[in-house]
Amino acid sequence: MSFCDRQLDMKTPLAVTQCLDRARSIYGASLGVVCGSTRLTYGEVAARVDRLSSGLTALGVKRGDVVACLSFNCHRLLELYYAVPQMGAILLPINIRLTPDDVAFIIEDSGAATVVIDRALVGLFAPVRSRLAHVERIILMGGEAKAQDAIDGDDYEMLVDDGAETFERPALDEDAVAELFYTSGTTSRPKGVMLTHRNLYMHAMSLIAALHPTDADVQLHSIPLFHVNGWGTPHTITFVGGRHVMVPRFDPEVVLATIERERVTQMLLVPTMAVALLNAPSAQTRDLSSMRRIKLGGAASPPSLIAALDAWLPGCTITCGYGLTETTPVLTCGCVKAGLEGDPTRSVLLRSTAGIPIPGVEVEIIDEIGQPLPHDGVAVGEICARGNSIMAGYWKQPEETARAFEGGWFHTGDVGAIDPNGYLYVVDRKKDIIITGGENVASIEIENALYTHPSVLECAVIAVPDPLWGEVPAALVVRKPNASADEAGLIAHCKSTLAGFKVPKRVRFVETLPKGGTGKILKRQLRDEYIRELTGAT
Repeated sequence: MSFCDRQLDMKTPLAVTQCLDRARSIYGASLGVVCGSTRLTYGEVAARVDRLSSGLTALGVKRGDVVACLSFNCHRLLELYYAVPQMGAILLPINIRLTPDDVAFIIEDSGAATVVIDRALVGLFAPVRSRLAHVERIILMGGEAKAQDAIDGDDYEMLVDDGAETFERPALDEDAVAELFYTSGTTSRPKGVMLTHRNLYMHAMSLIAALHPTDADVQLHSIPLFHVNGWGTPHTITFVGGRHVMVPRFDPEVVLATIERERVTQMLLVPTMAVALLNAPSAQTRDLSSMRRIKLGGAASPPSLIAALDAWLPGCTITCGYGLTETTPVLTCGCVKAGLEGDPTRSVLLRSTAGIPIPGVEVEIIDEIGQPLPHDGVAVGEICARGNSIMAGYWKQPEETARAFEGGWFHTGDVGAIDPNGYLYVVDRKKDIIITGGENVASIEIENALYTHPSVLECAVIAVPDPLWGEVPAALVVRKPNASADEAGLIAHCKSTLAGFKVPKRVRFVETLPKGGTGKILKRQLRDEYIRELTGAT
């Protein structure tokens, strides 16, 4: 055997399992997870993960199977992030803010035969259980195991307790799908984003290189872990031996109390969360001196918000970033480069941009014929990216995948500019997507709901500015002749079929909707007119 052959034999696949393997080996005695009254060392977490994998195997979960999960942030969900992929299976965390019908579509489309559910969330699954005949196994966690639940299933803790101490891990392929996330995308049909072991491993390494987390960091999981791992933190923080602190729901006072009690050093927020924290009653009296980093994402953050956070937490670095579910998700971070940090005003402006690409990622702006544009801060094109953390593709949608990767770049559908220092500025979002409180909402889905009302002739849903949520959906509706529907009635109608965050917050009735030469409704014109009306601009 040649030296090169021996070197190849020594290589191990880039797998997410290595994150926990390293933590078990080096930080086994260190406190790894805080979840309410539960406090687990990395050694204890790893042992539970192995027993869980053994238990799932005994239930019949196999390599390549999809395991769906409906859960709040908790140590059990973090355990699933390792127990499922190390079996060669695929973890599918589902957004718990969706409706039962949304959940049913995702479970059906993914083919998940195993569903893990927090007992407090069985109401999202029980109404559609009868439609999901392919679901073979239900595992219930949290709450009281002896309680009478609306659905039957195995108990998570019993599965862990009864699992074998040693799990014989199968050989893992770094290009195999490890995690699956559904995103609404640009249409009403959700798309499953396939993230491989290699994607997740390389994304963790890139974030470590960009942000330099260490085993001294205490990460508060303020972002739900079903949101693309809450920006990849289950892998990044575990890899370096940092501490995970779980909060099941975002409550400003609970978050502030947790930061003070657990000496949290960093967290991730969408802008609406940051605003809520700034305005919480105890914001100015809590001891938050442990905080070192806040990263904002999910929606655009104005410089004024960055400045307010700077003043509130003077020892904390506040930066924005940019990414998508399809990019694992972080592409860029708004760090201030050496030589540009002298001017405080400029620093705030730079940190409110999408930022510079993290190591291992290339970002480009491309024109309509696929050519890169100059980085002069003026030229505007579609934001495209490539790198090892870009998804493998869309689940069971090869045509959508091919379209997304046309020309060898992943096409985000967002429009932006890059300045001479390499900072990315997101100029506009996908035209029909509304980003409200960090959630992506497809306007066509709301329009389809409105069209089921007997009084609606035509409608268009657009995003309008909102001081709390960043933007919210608003509907412009043309009523059928002699129809008498009012705003409250249409909103109530939407509430009967849509998740709460998708329901239009305003309904305006108009005589006609502007259309182009092909009959397509001109939404940009509607947005401009509506915003001028809201602001009183001429």
